[in-house]
Amino acid sequence: MTQRNATRAAGTRILEGLAEDQPVHPLDDNLHAEVHHELATFLHAKREEAAQIDQQFVAVVDSLSEVVLGPGKRLRPTFAWWGWRGAGGSPVDPQARAVLRSVSSLELIHACALVHDDLMDDSTTRRGAPTVHVDFAARHRAAGWSGTPERFGTATAILLGDIALAWADDMLRGSDLWPDQLRRVHAVWQAMRTEVLAGQYLDVLTQASGDETPEVALRIDRYKTAAYTVERPLHLGAAIAGAGTALVGAYRRFGADLGIAFQLRDDLLGMFGDPQITGKPAGDDLREGKRTLLLACGLRAAEEKRQAGTVQLLRGAIGNLQVEEHTVMEIRELLIELGAVAEVERWIATLTSSALNSVADLAGPAGARLRELATQATCRVR
Repeated sequence: MTQRNATRAAGTRILEGLAEDQPVHPLDDNLHAEVHHELATFLHAKREEAAQIDQQFVAVVDSLSEVVLGPGKRLRPTFAWWGWRGAGGSPVDPQARAVLRSVSSLELIHACALVHDDLMDDSTTRRGAPTVHVDFAARHRAAGWSGTPERFGTATAILLGDIALAWADDMLRGSDLWPDQLRRVHAVWQAMRTEVLAGQYLDVLTQASGDETPEVALRIDRYKTAAYTVERPLHLGAAIAGAGTALVGAYRRFGADLGIAFQLRDDLLGMFGDPQITGKPAGDDLREGKRTLLLACGLRAAEEKRQAGTVQLLRGAIGNLQVEEHTVMEIRELLIELGAVAEVERWIATLTSSALNSVADLAGPAGARLRELATQATCRVR
């Protein structure tokens, strides 16, 4: 049996408990640093290409590098790597480095989403630093160029996000995966890109239409966050290994549930987190008009309790960029009193439990690591 076929066969046996446990390898332990190295190497090569086009273009590449190589959890490559490991992939396999490069490309998809999301939300900071469109508007203003700084910043952010998306494809295809691995990954990659863009559109649409239902909030979380953060990265790793339908199904259930729980935790941090830790002002989601499950639960509870004043206050604050800090503080207290925070916490607990049940039979270090990641994703402070 060839090494590729052996890997594929192992992946189909994992859920039946027939695969042997694999020891944790230094590559597993240093995954975050290894992903950073692959991204830095790739972006350095792209910078050299940019310099041959025009030195002015290098500034855009450097800005993208700051987004990609800055502080980050590397969740997407991590889930993809352990999806591959859980499907029989081994860090001592000659293809391990190619797999690492391929999963690292997910960070460029993430960079595209971050840059475009910040632009659409008109966010001014990300991880404590100016967002891309704000940064380039400031550069325009300082140089005294013609036109408006805001329009220049917007145009640059659009292009930078597009570059990240295009280069994600380049990094994946240049990762040295085998042709059959690339063929299996292709459908997963396509689905993931479509889902995250669909989720982003649904988010924008909901902000415009004012839909306040919890069902819509959860649907946005499912496609804008869960699909490309956990579910599809795991699926991608499984596809590289040639996993069977049972494992893929378990991964996707785990990913969908955990990804939504991850976003719900993010929503709570967006309202109650410490800006010094989260890197964004508290209440930003409120000002940006995000119809989160937290706000949907608060509005529903206020309406059920016939608290017209509270309903009016909440609706008046959603999407109001001028909401002052004292109003945000008042809304925080109301969301606690209405039981909205407790309800979201119940959602997080239920979804996390369901996710863990999906991979309860996954043996070896991959199973242990996925369970650990589930806890980290839903019990974090940033």
